[in-house]
Amino acid sequence: MNRAEKAALQLQAVSVLRMLKETRTYDELAELTGLPAGDLNRYVNGHVLPGVERAREVVEGVGRDALADELEARVRFDDEGYVDNSDVVFDQSFLDLVAPVAANTLGFERPDVVLTAATDGITLGAAMASYFGARLAYAKKSKETAVEDFIESRQRLASGIELTYYLPASAIDAGERVLVVDDLIRSGETQELLLDIALQADADIAGVFALIAVGDEGTSRAAELTDAPIGALSAFE
Repeated sequence: MNRAEKAALQLQAVSVLRMLKETRTYDELAELTGLPAGDLNRYVNGHVLPGVERAREVVEGVGRDALADELEARVRFDDEGYVDNSDVVFDQSFLDLVAPVAANTLGFERPDVVLTAATDGITLGAAMASYFGARLAYAKKSKETAVEDFIESRQRLASGIELTYYLPASAIDAGERVLVVDDLIRSGETQELLLDIALQADADIAGVFALIAVGDEGTSRAAELTDAPIGALSAFE
């Protein structure tokens, strides 16, 4: 880890601690993190940065659990099982905290391109791309008028509806590493289409990540298509 990466990790830890401090006293935060309340006060108020190992513990340990709890508190399900995650996907500052936690706990290889589906995946995709210093690409259900060459992936769903996604062919180059992300994985159909697009581009799959996994059908389906790491921040039955 070079100096810039160490500094980024330390700043990410401070961001996580500040989020946690919004709803906790320093004594409660100390109990949660195992760190002294006085040190936490100095970190949160910007007087000093945590050491690299402490920062890693915050981001990879308590950070993931805390963000998962916060995510679950914001997500709502209706009587038919539909998910309302608008309080998450519209909060870019929250998603910016998710990116380093996901990257450090799930072990994704650094991608060249973060690929998602329009529209709800775009804010998460932007956070992940910014963290990795990668390009963001998003597939759409319609073609851009001025674009001539597309990668197209089509699938007939169990309901009989045909789902098609299009990505400009110039968005991904052969041999690039692609991380597939989305806000939600349930059946895995969208992720299968995105993986197909990446493979048609002769790209390498760096991983598949979703904020929310509903059941295990989708992650199992993705696992059949790639050996790369697959994970979600929070899982619901």
